[in-house]
Amino acid sequence: QVHLVESGGGLVQAGGSLRLSCVVSERTFSTYHVGWFRQAPGKERESVGSITWNGGSTLHADSVKGRFTISSDYFKNTVYLQMNNLKPEDTAVYYCAAGNLAGGGFDYWGQGTQVTVSS
Repeated sequence: QVHLVESGGGLVQAGGSLRLSCVVSERTFSTYHVGWFRQAPGKERESVGSITWNGGSTLHADSVKGRFTISSDYFKNTVYLQMNNLKPEDTAVYYCAAGNLAGGGFDYWGQGTQVTVSS
């Protein structure tokens, strides 16, 4: 069982920055990937991006490209989501999740952290 814990959310003004952290309970196998997702009130959950645990290959959603960056520190078992130039529409609960890259899905989820961007 893999456990994930997010932190770093909070209230920030538009144009500001936040860095979210996702601590993974174990060094997942090299074939795993970790993703960031978000869900705003009344909206469906959407993918923000993902990173492979071994090589650090990243994917970012078009809506956040150029503003958000996913990175990882393998030795700290931590994946980061650096969010710059935040907009009110980025307000959501942000989740990290892990899964086997071969399957493409995410089997393990964190509890989420709230990000609120004021205008």
